[in-house]
Amino acid sequence: MPRTPTPVARVLVVPSFRDWVSKILFHAAAVCALALYTIAAHAQLAEPTELVDQQHCMFCHTSDAPFLAPSFHQIAERYRDKPNASTLLEDKLRHGGKAHWGDMAMPLPDDRGGPLSAEDARTLVQWVLSQ
Repeated sequence: MPRTPTPVARVLVVPSFRDWVSKILFHAAAVCALALYTIAAHAQLAEPTELVDQQHCMFCHTSDAPFLAPSFHQIAERYRDKPNASTLLEDKLRHGGKAHWGDMAMPLPDDRGGPLSAEDARTLVQWVLSQ
């Protein structure tokens, strides 16, 4: 005698309203956290105007177009993700140095507006890298 298949009970599991709301809130929180991280990662710092003026940065640089030296945006693009870039650029600001971008060297501090403290150099570099 042939076997007839026995019907299998199928149960439809419907998540509770609380589970549904919890999942929605979790995903919304994750999206908000990602958005805040993205905004913070690309936030541009306020220009340290007094330092920029004191060091005569705008004599050679502009914000977005090369002039006598690369723009701040170009510098940020080149160095933003490089390890130890801050240290290299801070040293270049504090001591001047040979050209490693085009033909123009970074002028010595005395030719730019005077010595620059490590803290002021760090402030300028962080601002440039935030461009």
